[in-house]
Amino acid sequence: MSFLPEGYSYGPWDNGPDPLAPPADLRDALDEIGRDVMAGASPRSALEELLRRGTPRTAGLDELTRRLWQRRSEIQRRHRLDGTLQEVQRLLDQALEAERRELFPDPDDDARFREAQLDALPPGTAAAVRELAEYDWRSREGRENYEKIRDLLGRELLDSRFEGMKEALRNAGPEEAERANRMLADLNELLAAHAQGREDVPERFAEFMREHGEFFPENPKNVEELIDVLAARAAAAQRMLNSMTPEQRAELAELSQQAFGDPRLAQQLSTLDAQLRALRPGEDWTSSERFRGNDPLGLGEGARAMSDLAELDALAEQLGQSYPGARLEDIDVEALERQLGPDAGVDARRLSELERELRRQGLFERAPDGTLRLSPKALRRLGETALADVVNALRGKTGQRETESAGAAGEPTGATRPWRFGDMQPWDVSRTVRNSVLRSVSVGERRVRMDVSDVEVVETEHRSRAAVALLVDTSWSMVQEGRWLPMKRTALALHQLISTRFRNDALQLITFGRYATSVELAELVGLEGAWEQGTNAHHALLLAGRHLRRHPDAQPVVLMVTDGEPTAHLEPDGTAEFDYPPRPRTLLKTLSEVDRMAKLGASVTVFRLGDDPRLTEFVDVIARRSGGRVVAPDLDGLGAAVVGDYLRTRKR
Repeated sequence: MSFLPEGYSYGPWDNGPDPLAPPADLRDALDEIGRDVMAGASPRSALEELLRRGTPRTAGLDELTRRLWQRRSEIQRRHRLDGTLQEVQRLLDQALEAERRELFPDPDDDARFREAQLDALPPGTAAAVRELAEYDWRSREGRENYEKIRDLLGRELLDSRFEGMKEALRNAGPEEAERANRMLADLNELLAAHAQGREDVPERFAEFMREHGEFFPENPKNVEELIDVLAARAAAAQRMLNSMTPEQRAELAELSQQAFGDPRLAQQLSTLDAQLRALRPGEDWTSSERFRGNDPLGLGEGARAMSDLAELDALAEQLGQSYPGARLEDIDVEALERQLGPDAGVDARRLSELERELRRQGLFERAPDGTLRLSPKALRRLGETALADVVNALRGKTGQRETESAGAAGEPTGATRPWRFGDMQPWDVSRTVRNSVLRSVSVGERRVRMDVSDVEVVETEHRSRAAVALLVDTSWSMVQEGRWLPMKRTALALHQLISTRFRNDALQLITFGRYATSVELAELVGLEGAWEQGTNAHHALLLAGRHLRRHPDAQPVVLMVTDGEPTAHLEPDGTAEFDYPPRPRTLLKTLSEVDRMAKLGASVTVFRLGDDPRLTEFVDVIARRSGGRVVAPDLDGLGAAVVGDYLRTRKR
């Protein structure tokens, strides 16, 4: 009993992309592209690299290409092209052996004469077959084997030009051979009419297909498609002949005259090849391949092997995507499945879908100069991933290797008040001492004694918004020491946090090498490392000060990521002066900007990368003078350190 509703059937989906297949994993793909872009690659090259590399569940273009070349090598290492010659020689030997057995016991002169004829046969296979064309066989087995030779030659010649012809004519008699000859004659007439530009070619083609369509399983729709199919196959057959030795080619040329016992077949095929060469000169008619295996191939199988090699070469070019305007939609998925199996087709479709979705969802855009760059949407997704990594790192955080702190918990308002139990604000030292002196004098004490009631603390407030300046070192040492990518991921995470959770905060990204520059996130993400001497922290602090002054009502936060002491400063005329070791003037101008930060109420947190003693000494001075601190994280913990410090400041 059937439980399936009438009109329904179940089976493999073969109507385009599988509707139940999982969607392309854009997030993982975008993360990989983002890593490459932040490491200095262009978005286009990062996308191409992703497609070449593939994803965890999808083989990339490089892997598919490797499998193509492996398949190509297997065909050449496994096969040889003399299968037809060997089979003809085997049938000839069997025919002669059977004939000699038949003649041996017969004592008459005719038998001896026949034996002499057989002994006088020329040594070459083709010549012997030609000589035996008029021989009157006594042995039935010998005659049958000789007829098999003629039949084999006819079927192999046709199979080398028409797919599947060898099997179709396996038990062919004289009538079928005659039909094949008539088809070839009609085909040559049709191609000649097409070459002459005759107006009745469409009618001729339709009539030809009605009469001989069974010879063409490809079912061409017009004469051009017919020529394409025939020319590709004929060119493969010619490349197969080119790959044989001159002796083998000569043997086949002579044997072809015995196909079906009728030289007309070879003549018609020769005419067909000449017409196809003239109509499709762009086909590869001249190349050859080297076969070095032990499995012999017949003419039809050899032509198929040459077609496979040509198809593999075309697929390799499509997978290489090295030609102008290349797209993954160019890949012939059906051909790929023929050569590598259905799994390869699935991988190619997934890669094509991934490329299409990355472009369709607006993850790339054109910059004003025409180059491809990551869109704001893509940057947000990268920021989400970077921030998620930072949050995970903060949850498992065990502390920094080195920390120095100074400064107040909050921002001073300019007012003071008496200390109360539990207050954590800094003391106003001058007012506290003054209170002690006045109280001591008022009670007639000779010595000034400090009492708890004398203590006054600086009144502070928590501001509802912050002005954040993230200063990142972009000198060459950051690239050289592998700190480039962690620096960019840190900026991404901080930008994502502020733009989603602290939207009132004003973030300014500042890069500093020989010069400092205020940059947008997209510029920083796409920034390429360049050889440039100089670490101009002075210029970076100048720009940070401008940013803070533009937001006087905001809590100032200055975060600096660097791996080198200041070796450059900005002169009044706007030029950068570089020297190493740093000149006292460079250090002085840098520290003067730190002091200006302190006057604005901003403490500078320095994230020191590396263990250079001179750098360590200098950043400690920055922390003391600004009331900030120094954090020395490892590269994996840089993002967590910067974001964590920002959050601590916001809580205050």
